[in-house]
Amino acid sequence: MSDSQPTTRLEAKAAQNPGRRRRSGKRGGRRRLSWPKRILLVLGGLFVLGVVGLGIAYAVIQPPKPNDYATAQASTIYFSDGKTVMYRISQINRTSVPLSQISQPMQHAILAAEDHNFYHESAISPTGIARAVWVAVKGGAATQGGSTITQQYVKNYFLSQDRTISRKFKELIISVKVDQQESKDDILDNYLNTIYFGRGAYGVETASQAYFHKPASQLTASEGALLSAIIRGPSYYDPSLGAQQKKNAEERWGYILDAMVKNGWLSQADRTAATFPKTFAYKPPSVAGPNGYLIPIIKNELEQTYKLSESDIDRGGLKIVSTIDRFKQADAVDAVKAKLPTGQKLHVGLVSIKPGDGAVQAMYGGPDYATTQFNTAYDATMQGGSTAKIFTLIAALQSGKINTKSTFPGNSPIYFPEFADPGSASSLARRGGVTNFGNEQEGVQSVCNATASSTNTIFARLNIIGTPQAAAEVAKAAGITTPYGANYANVFGTNNVKVIDMANAYATIAANGKRATPYFVKRLTSSDGTLDITAKPSLTQVFDPGLISDVIDCMHQVTTHGTAAYVGANLGRPAAGKTGTTTGNYAAWFDGYTPQLATAVGIYRGDGSVKPANSMNYIPGVGELSGPTVPVWLWTAYMKAALSGTKVLDFPTPAHINPNAQYTASPTTSPSPTTTTTSAPPTTSAPPTTSSPSPTNTPSPSGSPSGPPSTAGPSATKAVATGGVP
Repeated sequence: MSDSQPTTRLEAKAAQNPGRRRRSGKRGGRRRLSWPKRILLVLGGLFVLGVVGLGIAYAVIQPPKPNDYATAQASTIYFSDGKTVMYRISQINRTSVPLSQISQPMQHAILAAEDHNFYHESAISPTGIARAVWVAVKGGAATQGGSTITQQYVKNYFLSQDRTISRKFKELIISVKVDQQESKDDILDNYLNTIYFGRGAYGVETASQAYFHKPASQLTASEGALLSAIIRGPSYYDPSLGAQQKKNAEERWGYILDAMVKNGWLSQADRTAATFPKTFAYKPPSVAGPNGYLIPIIKNELEQTYKLSESDIDRGGLKIVSTIDRFKQADAVDAVKAKLPTGQKLHVGLVSIKPGDGAVQAMYGGPDYATTQFNTAYDATMQGGSTAKIFTLIAALQSGKINTKSTFPGNSPIYFPEFADPGSASSLARRGGVTNFGNEQEGVQSVCNATASSTNTIFARLNIIGTPQAAAEVAKAAGITTPYGANYANVFGTNNVKVIDMANAYATIAANGKRATPYFVKRLTSSDGTLDITAKPSLTQVFDPGLISDVIDCMHQVTTHGTAAYVGANLGRPAAGKTGTTTGNYAAWFDGYTPQLATAVGIYRGDGSVKPANSMNYIPGVGELSGPTVPVWLWTAYMKAALSGTKVLDFPTPAHINPNAQYTASPTTSPSPTTTTTSAPPTTSAPPTTSSPSPTNTPSPSGSPSGPPSTAGPSATKAVATGGVP
C-alpha cells in the first residue's frame, strides 16, 4: 500500500470530498464556545441588564410623601347603571400623634408582633421576598412574606390593590430609599400613624380611642398586644366580632406578650399577671333606610370573592358597580310601604334575582339599617311552609313513578304510617293522619291541580313516592344553604330557610333547571387602573329541563286558578310560583317568577319565635295573614312595577315526562279512601276567591327582631297532623 492511499475510512471519505473541510474545534478561524460558557455569558448579560434596570428603577421610583395618604380616594358603590351612587365608603378616621405620645409598651408590642429587629436590620427582608416570589411562582397572590415594618409602612401609602410582583418590586425599591432618607423613629412613627386597626380607625391614636376610650400614650402592654394582634386582620382578631375572633385574638395576644418577654421588653412577672383586655362596644357607621342593608353584603363580597381587605375597600378609590337595579330597588321599597300592614311588628324580606345569571336585582331587608342591622332577607330564617312542596314535586317526578297528570285522592284526613308520631298527644298524629287546610275535601286531583290548591294529603303521598331524602337533595341542588332535614314532614316546609335562598331556588326553576350563585357586585375597577374585573356568573345545570318544564306548568296553574290566582288576575303576564304558610301562621310566603325575574317574599312577626304573640292569625285589615294574602299582594305590586315596560315572555311548553308512569299506592291506615292512581284527566277543584282587595297600609313596622326567628317551632308531625296551610 502506497503512502498516497487513505489508511482509514475517515480519510477515504475526505478523499472523496476534497472540497469539504473536516469539522474541528475551529470554524472560520474562531473556536466555538462550550455550552457551560454560553450559559455563563447569558447569565452575565442578564445580570448586567438587571443591574441597569434596577438602577433605572431606583432613579425613577420615588417614595410618596406621608401626607399623600390624606388624599386617599373614597370607594364608591353604584347601582347597576354605573352612574347612580348608592353609597360612598369614606371612613378614613385618623389622628396623627408624635412617637413620644405613643406609650413604650405599645411601641414594644408592635415591634414584638411585626419586626423585633427593626432598629438593627435593613429595610427589606430577603427571606420574606423569597417567600413572596415562591407563592407567586406557584400561582398565588403576591401578598405573602415576612415584610419588615419599613415595607409595611411603604405599602400603606400605595392606594392600589394590585397584588403582583411588579407592585412588590416597587415596594422594595421605595423601602430602601425610605430607609436611607428617614430615621428608624420617623419610620415607626409614620407606620403607627397609618396602619389600619379595624373599626374604621387608621393609626394607633384613633384605634386606642375606638377600642379602649383612652389616648395612645396610656396604652398598657396588654392593650398594646391586642392592638398589635388586630392589625394582622381586624375581621379575624377583633374580639367583639364573635367567639372565634376572640379566640384568635387571645392566641395572638399571648404570642406577642411572650415575644415581648423574649426581647426584654416585658418582665416574666408582668407577663404572668397580664389579663386579656376588655374593649368597648363598637357600632359601625351605617347608611340609613332600606338600602343600608345592601352595603355590608356588597363589602363582604369584595372581601370574600375578590380578597380585598377592609383597608383596601375603605380607601382604595374603587368604583364598585352593584347588580342592584335602582328602579327595582325603589319598586320593592314602595311595594312594602303600600302592602305591609303597619303597627303589627311584621318583618318582611324580599329578594329579586335574575334567573340564569344570579345577579341580585333588588333586596328589602328592613325599613332602616341605621336603626336595626338585622337583615330579614339575608340573615333571618323561617319555616318555608308549602313553598317546600315544589322540592317534593321535583323529587317525585325524578323517581319516574308519576307524571303531572297522575291523579290521587285529596280527601282529608288520610292516614300514612310514615307520618305517624307515637309520642304525640293527638290521636290523629299518632295514627299518621294528614289533613288539608280547613279539612277541605279536594276529591281526586292531578298532580298539577294538587299543586295549584296546595293539597296536603296528595303531597304527603308524593313525598313517600319521591322520598324525603330526595326532596332534601333537590332543595340543596336548587340553592337552599341552610340545614334541610330529610324527614317526611319536610314536604310541609318544617325546615327553616332564608328568603334569598328561596329566591335563588325558584330562579333555578325559572332558568329551566340551571342554578346560579347569587352575587351583588357586577364590576370592580380602581382609580389607578390596577383593577378591572367584571363578574362572571357561576352556573350549574342541576335539573333536567324537560322535567322542570312540567314543574313550571304546575306552578303556573297556582297563579291562574290556585292559591295565588290574585297574581294571574292582576300582573298582566304569565307567572308561576307557590304560596306557603306555616302551622299557626308564624311565617307566610309567596315565591314566584316570570322567565326574566324571580322574587321571594317572606313575612314573620315579632322575634319570630313560636308563641301566641307572634302568630299572624289575626291582623287588622287582613284577618289571617297567610301566603295567599299579604305576600301575594306585595309580590304582585312589586313585580308589576319592576317588569313594567319589559317584554312579556311565555314559559316553555311542558314536556310531559314519564308518560307511561303508573303508580299504585300502598294501602293506608283506615279510614282512608281508595288510593289507586290513574292517568285519567285531572279533576279541577274550584278556584279560591280572588276578588279580595289587598291592603293599602303604609310604612313597615318599626319593631325589629333581636335575632333570626326561632328554629324550635311546632314538631314536624304536629305540623302535619293539624293540617298545613297553602
